[in-house]
Amino acid sequence: MSGSPPAFDRDSQLSTRIAAHLLAQIEADGLVAGSRLPTEAQLSRDFGVSRTVIREAIAQLRNEGLVLTRQGAGAFVADPSARPIRLDKAQDMDRHAFAHLYQLRAPLEIEAAALAAQNRRAADMARLTATMALFEASDLTSDASVAADLEFHRALAEATQNPYFVQFLTAISDRIAHVILAARADVPLDRIHEQTRREHAAIHDAIASKDPGAARIAMRAHLAGGATRVGLRLESWD
Repeated sequence: MSGSPPAFDRDSQLSTRIAAHLLAQIEADGLVAGSRLPTEAQLSRDFGVSRTVIREAIAQLRNEGLVLTRQGAGAFVADPSARPIRLDKAQDMDRHAFAHLYQLRAPLEIEAAALAAQNRRAADMARLTATMALFEASDLTSDASVAADLEFHRALAEATQNPYFVQFLTAISDRIAHVILAARADVPLDRIHEQTRREHAAIHDAIASKDPGAARIAMRAHLAGGATRVGLRLESWD
């Protein structure tokens, strides 16, 4: 990537500002889908910040559908067709906003799970399995856990072979992340990890078995569990 990164003050918006600069650089350099970004180590040196800050910046771009990350390979520019529908940023979400989000997610993601079971390919299954492995890390932080959760749902959306599912789920990923963090506010992280891991495993296994009915049931159970963890009842929306 051309040019020298600007000097950044160390404040709470550091990763956001670096993400914005990286995006501007991607556009200025005309990088096409599949182009590999510099390594974490290189970006850390260029910006004079820790690799943790770089990971957070890359995660922001990934959650907006602007880059893709591959474990052990790095970050790559995403295909424009998979980039998100632009919505206002999620801010100060309250209980009503959480309920509205789940009302959208339930039909969307339940059907996505069924389509993934019907249409998934070997590469999709490998990616879903890889995202499951992320939850097994003994040193998983809260931020990394949220990123792993979002990665599972994105991998599932891609397994539908319908790019609109990817775009819609990417568009609301910041809201989903907000709800995940809210659910973990008063619950030990290891307990949340285990609950999420079990729920994801049921979805994963149904998709692996190419069983759309079981995938619907497993996704609904997962969303119901997530709703319960923020004080909502998904069952009341039948």
